[in-house]
Amino acid sequence: MVNGAPMLRIDNLTYRIGPRVLLEEVSASVNPGTRVGLVGRNGTGKTTLLRLISGDIGPESGSIEVPRRWSIGITRQEAPGGDKSLIETVLAFDAELTALMAESETAEDPTRIADIHTRLHDKDAYTAPSRAASILAGLGFDDEAQQEPCSSYSGGWRMRVALAGLLFMQPDLLLLDEPTNHLDLEATLWLEDYLKSYPGTILMVSHDRDLLNRAVNAIIHLENSKLTFYAGNFDRFEATRAMRLEQNEKLRAKQLARRAELEGFIARFRAKASKAKQAQSRIKMLERMPVVAEHHEEGSINFSFPEIDELAPPLYALDRVAIGYHGKPVLSEISLRLDNEDRIGILGANGNGKSTLVKLLAGRLEPLAGEVSRSGKLRIGYFAQHQTDELDMAATPILELSRRLVKASEQQVRSHLGRFGFTQQRSLTQVAKLSGGEKARLLFALMTIAKPHILLLDEPTNHLDMDSRQGLVEAINGFEGAVVIISHDPSVIEMTADRLWLVEGGRVSNFEGDLDDYRQRLLSGPEVQNDRSKRGAKGDDSERKDQRQRGAERRQSLTPLKKKVEQAAGAVTKLEGERAKLQTKLADPKLYGDAAKTVEVQRELGRVEKDLAAAEELWMKLESELEQAENAA
Repeated sequence: MVNGAPMLRIDNLTYRIGPRVLLEEVSASVNPGTRVGLVGRNGTGKTTLLRLISGDIGPESGSIEVPRRWSIGITRQEAPGGDKSLIETVLAFDAELTALMAESETAEDPTRIADIHTRLHDKDAYTAPSRAASILAGLGFDDEAQQEPCSSYSGGWRMRVALAGLLFMQPDLLLLDEPTNHLDLEATLWLEDYLKSYPGTILMVSHDRDLLNRAVNAIIHLENSKLTFYAGNFDRFEATRAMRLEQNEKLRAKQLARRAELEGFIARFRAKASKAKQAQSRIKMLERMPVVAEHHEEGSINFSFPEIDELAPPLYALDRVAIGYHGKPVLSEISLRLDNEDRIGILGANGNGKSTLVKLLAGRLEPLAGEVSRSGKLRIGYFAQHQTDELDMAATPILELSRRLVKASEQQVRSHLGRFGFTQQRSLTQVAKLSGGEKARLLFALMTIAKPHILLLDEPTNHLDMDSRQGLVEAINGFEGAVVIISHDPSVIEMTADRLWLVEGGRVSNFEGDLDDYRQRLLSGPEVQNDRSKRGAKGDDSERKDQRQRGAERRQSLTPLKKKVEQAAGAVTKLEGERAKLQTKLADPKLYGDAAKTVEVQRELGRVEKDLAAAEELWMKLESELEQAENAA
């Protein structure tokens, strides 16, 4: 509890589905204003925990306490519809505001009118339309789109409207389940910036590393049916967890050695009268010795793309190409080329033509004008989420693959599926019963059968958890051919692409800069972006140079504060190491033969824990200052 403030409390919570235990006697607490990332493998129970907190389902045992006055908002799977405009749909998410506005038009009692207007003032009702419009704009809807009926949009876009409505409500406790799944990179970057300054408490399930590094200040890790709380962002969590696991293994090794020593003494001297008393004391010592549990890492997922035969460059060349639908161009004047080992990340808001460009490269769309040349022996692997609809839901992975590898043996088919994490059991599971991540991995297995020279990946990480994403990144980086990737996960783009193409204003151009430059460009405001789009996709080289220089100066000005943050984090790490060493000493039965030494170690542990609390407080304060400085820059 902070300054007596109420908090979210989870106490000895257990929940199971049939015989499978998802959460077993877990406890955690979240202070108000904390932005928490809830992480863990797919299927471990993260979404279930959000539903337990929201009250959608009840626990088997234990309790969840949410402060009485807190409002709760949670992402839902149902997309809004109807003939209301997007702006009206978002405003309607706040049921109290809608009711008060309606009642204000008809109320006659002076006291009630005063109460209504007081409450409307408290809810900042008169700025509500502009706040709703701002959120919709951040999620990719311009002024014209906001006036369109909700029913005119596809399911993915309407899920964005649902997210906009949830953010507009601004609940005290915001529960987000994979909020970037239906977003493009541009909307993801906006959301990242928005959540950094959210005034309430956030508990967010996400596999987006950048979002978890930039928008949260704490992590709760769900693993082996247990919850562990970590201060800091995702990178900090990974470092701290790795250190704890290392210390745990060292402590466990020492304890096993000590147990073996005690058990050996007991076995040798238990029957001897002269040593019976000493043997009994060691038996009691063994019984009192705390057990250091062995850590069981949940199974990892590896990807492996097949080796290819290299072709003479260029693999692909476009000269003044136009592409579109029904004779109407979406993109024009495209002049690009792809060579072996190219790594291209495609930027641009949804609707600008990114997927259309990839469909052209995949041979799924014919050009309307211009010349396309490609190697005669070129083989292409194309991945898009909509391809899950093309899978036979009644088949199994091994059957789907066998249909395409007619001449392959069953062992060869199983071996290929194994490259993408399919065990024998999962390879015989009906496709309809596979998780979203497993279906995505099946698509990877299918698209690489022909040993493609180019991988065209359109949002390949949507249903992959953090470890699977890392496995995919490593496989892409180990692939010998060319890669073109669209992803809303900035870290995936940063780790796989060394060149960026920008799809904007009906053109495709090389983007001069990195994702930090692109992030700053997006957050610089619609006026600047509109001005750029009027000048054309190519832009102004001198302005881009000035922008990069300003970006470099901005990053340089933050260097001293970043150094302080690193030093503070280092101090925390050092003190955590000292605490672990002292805890190891206290776990050693030999210590308790010396009362004075025991007291000394306990006092030292108390001092270190006090220093650690102060160091963590300073580190979080500096992190907050850096965050504010980055927002202001």
